[in-house]
Amino acid sequence: MRSPEARRIAILAGGGSLPGEIAASLIERGAHVHILAVAGAGEPIPLPCPQTTVDFGQVGKILRVLRDDALTELLVIGAVKRPDLTAIRLDWGAFQAVPAVLRMIRAGGDDGVLRTVIGFFERRGVRIIGPAEAAPELILPEGPFGRHAASPEQASEIARGLAIIAALAPFDVGQAVVVDKGRVVAIEGAEGTDRMLARVAALRGHGAANSAGVFVKCPKPGQELRIDLPAIGPNTVRGAVAAGLSGIAVAAGHVLAAEREELRALADSEQIFIEGVPADLKRRAPDSSRFAFEPLGRRQPRRQQEADAVKGAQVLTALEALDAGAGGVVVHRAHVLAVEIGEGVAATLERARGLRQWGRRVARRKTGVAVLARARELDEALAMAAAEAGVAGLAVMPGEGSPASEAAIAAANRRGLFVVALKREQGERG
Repeated sequence: MRSPEARRIAILAGGGSLPGEIAASLIERGAHVHILAVAGAGEPIPLPCPQTTVDFGQVGKILRVLRDDALTELLVIGAVKRPDLTAIRLDWGAFQAVPAVLRMIRAGGDDGVLRTVIGFFERRGVRIIGPAEAAPELILPEGPFGRHAASPEQASEIARGLAIIAALAPFDVGQAVVVDKGRVVAIEGAEGTDRMLARVAALRGHGAANSAGVFVKCPKPGQELRIDLPAIGPNTVRGAVAAGLSGIAVAAGHVLAAEREELRALADSEQIFIEGVPADLKRRAPDSSRFAFEPLGRRQPRRQQEADAVKGAQVLTALEALDAGAGGVVVHRAHVLAVEIGEGVAATLERARGLRQWGRRVARRKTGVAVLARARELDEALAMAAAEAGVAGLAVMPGEGSPASEAAIAAANRRGLFVVALKREQGERG
């Protein structure tokens, strides 16, 4: 029999190896573990502990399992597809949680959603724990993880990547970046790390031969680390190799290593480095730049769309200050879906198509805003691409250069999109 003092921990488990690795670590140290497996997220975990399958809408079932098994702590870990909270079938417990669900839908970003989840369970007497507390041996420490280490030149690229992540932190975007010879190659949006690395591979068109560039992953300063701690694994190495990168740098003490032994062996065999580096995770004040709107077409943005346009403009302003070369940003209900770096704005719009924040399915009604760093990018073809991508309108940043063409504005009018020019107002910037 287990000691009555043993910790009693529920693991809300998504896909990937980490839920099983952490559960095994906890069981080995004497904890009573009950796995709540998210339906469709992953394979069954072969461990000798209670396991229950749950859907996102079964809040009542989750609370009942926590109560019946006297579980006092909850760990949320593993990959899941972003649920459409507006389409989930709720059980009675979920109906009781409707106010919290509505707060999630309005949260405007991953951090807001995750804090709502934490508050919901903690108000019911369940302590949320993070993977760093549950299995500290899975956290990458400072220094090389394997035979290879970053060179001084690569250390400079790592520092630039960390600066980009810090600058984007107030906008809840950019947990990972790729930097090559001081140039920002890619910024992770809502698509996740694996798809970002695949995009870099497609843009660069080569593999590990003559590898150059560094992948940098770090929690956003102020990020909720109990539920949203970043992780890398063997697939990250494979993606970095396919993208022709020379190494992976992570924030020491703040990133999980999945399948550690395979991760180390693969990095060594592919001759790329994995290194934990110090990172400043202090929360930054958001940009306070304010913008006025000058309509260029027949339609006007709604209030939420104006807010999305401002957020996109603030992201571009932050990147401009770091000479990151971003060409545009796609924002939907305060959530930054994609940042254009080198692929072209039309490709970014296509990438953002279908990506939505928590609680949003691919909308039939046009939603979201594409904010362009340069008005000259807006031509007829881009207006058509924006319409196909399902955004509600386009905003162009202030600056020198050619204005948006009349033909492009006419094309946007025909497709029911608004077009506005942004003008920065006087005021403090954070």
